[in-house]
Formats: sequence, C-alpha cells, structure tokens
Amino acid sequence: MHYATSQTIAERIEDLYGQPLAALEAHADANPHGTMLAALTSAHADLQLAERNIDFQLLRLRELTNPAREIGTSEAGHLLDCARRIAESVATRDAYAKTVNAVLGSLHRVPAPASPPPATPAVPASAPAPAATHTR
Repeated sequence: MHYATSQTIAERIEDLYGQPLAALEAHADANPHGTMLAALTSAHADLQLAERNIDFQLLRLRELTNPAREIGTSEAGHLLDCARRIAESVATRDAYAKTVNAVLGSLHRVPAPASPPPATPAVPASAPAPAATHTR
C-alpha cells in the first residue's frame, strides 16, 4: 500500500537533516533522549503504524462486506469494530501529521560557516594609555 503522508514527512525530515531516513533513524536510536531528531523519527514511526493499521482494517472491512458473505450478528460486531479502528487510526494519523508538519515548518537548516572560526579568540588591540595630567 502507498503511505503518502508518512512518505511526505520522511522526505521533509531527510531534507532538513540532509541524510537518508534510515541513517537518521540509526543515529536517533543511538542517541534517543532529548533530541529533536529522535522525536521526529519516533513520530514518523507512529505515523507509519497508523497508516498500516488503516490499510489493514480497510482490507478486513472489505473481506467482511464481500457480497458473497452473509452478515449476521457476529459479523455486524466485527464491521463496527473495523469502522471504529479505522476512525481511530485516521485520527491518530492526522494528529501526528499535523504536529510533525508544524514542527518541521518551524525548523530550518542553518548554512555551514564559510570558513572555520579561529581556534583562539582574537585579542582586541589595546587602547592607547591616557596622557598624564597634573592639576594643582
């Protein structure tokens, strides 16, 4: 199945960090606490899970509503459960997508400095000493 929302988010994360998502996920897994990258890759994984669940539940719903199948009391309960799970997964997907898009919209790449900064700070030139004056 095609997961358009998570694919778009993945591309935006890759553009922001300038690396493939697999490499970013490996880095985030190695440094999971307190980084924006870890938060973004985790939210992306949750978004993918919601999209996969939508597809799975839609497939199950199609099986249950096959015209050759008779719908009895038990099947009606399964139909309602599938519909509920689809609604929950769509709400989850939309919430993650909205949040991650807002975060990604607030972030941008910082251009690399043109030349590396000097290793030691430059010493400012000393000001000339004031002329001595005598007052009596």
